[in-house]
Amino acid sequence: MLKMSLDSCFGRTVVLLLVTCLLAGQSAAAQESKQPSPNAISSKASLPDAPSQKPPHAFWDRTNILLFSGVAVFRGLDYASTRNFLARGREEVLIPDDIVNNSAGFASLEAAATLTSVGLSYLLHRTHHHKLERWLSIGHIGVTGFGVVRNYSLKSKH
Repeated sequence: MLKMSLDSCFGRTVVLLLVTCLLAGQSAAAQESKQPSPNAISSKASLPDAPSQKPPHAFWDRTNILLFSGVAVFRGLDYASTRNFLARGREEVLIPDDIVNNSAGFASLEAAATLTSVGLSYLLHRTHHHKLERWLSIGHIGVTGFGVVRNYSLKSKH
């Protein structure tokens, strides 16, 4: 059977989110343990000048706002394209019918996907993985865009 029950879908999502959070936490702990203590630095007489590094960007900078807006727009397009192909007689196989056939439930799922993307980007930002922070949103837009194009390209069953 291709359809998953609501409980198993939710359970898998929660497990995936927890694993991602644990991995991000371990990465942050590993980075903190690699940094020397301030006393160790001050005990050395002369340190060479550190190479100039750009200070980290603010989380809500222009680039992230545009990327998060893109994620939200493409999630909205995914909602519209899925509702369109359902109206044309097609059947959704990735999401349970209880959610897809409920407009508020499906819209909530799309909003939750957007907020999860922003939340994961924030975790990556806080753990100083700034390139991954940007690429997460770019990947989300790409995958969702592919799904939208596919949904609109399916032929009607009737």
